[in-house]
Amino acid sequence: MESHFATVFEALADTVGDAPAIVQGRVRRTWQQLDDRAARIASALVDAGASPGDKVAQFLYNSPAYLESWYGTLKARCVPVNVNYRYVDDELAYLLENAEAKALFFHASLADRVERVAPTLDGLRLLVEIDDSHIVPAARLGTVPGAVAMETLVEGFDAAPRISRDPTDITMTYTGGTTGLPKGVMSSIGPAVEGLLVSVPPALGRTPLGHVDEIPAVALELHESGQQFASMPACPLMHATGLGIGTLPTMTFGGRIVLLEGRGLDTDELWDTVERESVNGIAVVGDAFARPMLATLDAAPDAHDLSSMKLILSSGAMFSAESKKGLLGHIPQLVIIDYIAATEGMMGSALSMNGMAVETGRFTPAPNVVVLDDDDSHIEPGSDRTGVVAIGQSTLLGYYKDDDKTAKTFRVIDGVRYSIPGDFAQVREDGSIQLLGRGSQCINTGGEKVYPEEVEEAIKRHPGVADCLVFGVPDDRFGQRVVGVASLDGKEPDLAPEDAIDGARGSLSAYKLPRTLLFVDEVPRAPNGKADYPTARALFER
Repeated sequence: MESHFATVFEALADTVGDAPAIVQGRVRRTWQQLDDRAARIASALVDAGASPGDKVAQFLYNSPAYLESWYGTLKARCVPVNVNYRYVDDELAYLLENAEAKALFFHASLADRVERVAPTLDGLRLLVEIDDSHIVPAARLGTVPGAVAMETLVEGFDAAPRISRDPTDITMTYTGGTTGLPKGVMSSIGPAVEGLLVSVPPALGRTPLGHVDEIPAVALELHESGQQFASMPACPLMHATGLGIGTLPTMTFGGRIVLLEGRGLDTDELWDTVERESVNGIAVVGDAFARPMLATLDAAPDAHDLSSMKLILSSGAMFSAESKKGLLGHIPQLVIIDYIAATEGMMGSALSMNGMAVETGRFTPAPNVVVLDDDDSHIEPGSDRTGVVAIGQSTLLGYYKDDDKTAKTFRVIDGVRYSIPGDFAQVREDGSIQLLGRGSQCINTGGEKVYPEEVEEAIKRHPGVADCLVFGVPDDRFGQRVVGVASLDGKEPDLAPEDAIDGARGSLSAYKLPRTLLFVDEVPRAPNGKADYPTARALFER
């Protein structure tokens, strides 16, 4: 069969059809039910005039509907497009227009924005509304003219017939953050599936596979032996960590995805669900998730049976050694894999478990990953020089409708095509990479470069600090000065900002220390845990 997620999922539905595929609260879908609903969605897309390559947007919270519409879109050889559910009118309209979306799936609680934006977009041919009134009582179906309810659509269409697909079909992940307007990163499906053949089986106690045709047999063996893997993406599916790390590796081998019902991070719900559903792995975004998860366990160490837990996977933000050690203390059998990655590619990983050294921000580079200086030369290990991380032989295709950005990020150097997202690092003597941070956030103070992530981690080591973001503001003398916002964890309610800064003096040069630190109720972050520097800056400047 083709190396294509839709084709693999169809084979899994035929092989382990009665096995659970998605769980969220009382909603449970088997693999056969998931396949049937996705096939009906594919029929609706084709009926609405969608053709292979057309974009289908998902303005959705974590839910079975997210994965059903994603799978149904791929069945029809269309391209699923993630939409940040925090977007308001102008942001939503920009992304849908930029993507040339032909269809939009959205939760009823987001209908007010869709109602205002949809009439301005001529290309939308299908609007599908998902009822979430059980979570948001004020949400109501039927407020967007022309929209069809998801359940009406599923009941109204027959399942689409199975078709052949091309492994060069693409998926597209929109990334925005602090670097400007959202950009759609395009990637081929085939290489993504084939990469999982090598990376996932060892985590399941199997040897890497040589061909996609071997997947159903492995899934059946896991199912029949009671070893079906259960994964919880605690972060949003709309971001690459939630879907690409927390979901697709598990689903590709017939596993079960367990979704939280809450719209924010409720760590009591998280650990309750882990125990109730025997979750094996959780995907998070660094300390933004790990610290509150750990705090809940610290407050009630024996409240949950966590014997099912095997893995915590993280990407997208710093995961401190202190948080890793704390989680390992509560879950002795746990393995933590911390990835240095961006939507533009995987750069490296760090493995932590009991009995081995645990560090922050230090990674083993992935194959074909190098660190380049300003002249595009490789930085030698142990030189203490700083350079940009480059991912060699990238299979990503570039940014949708942005040739200039594609040319800057995806470059050919000495005959090798690299993806260079903009993360800076040093290469240690042993060849490991010490991550410094994203270059777009680098602070230049008096000619010295300061990477915020390094400073933020030092401030967060103070036992009274819960979270911190650091950035530069204009300074007449030094060009920029280092400042930041931080929140307290309640352990030291009378902590002064100066004391938090002083606590970092032993690990940072003086020029890296914040000149001013403002305590706020909550450090601003996106739903996926990534830093929201513009909002942090606005809080500081009030």
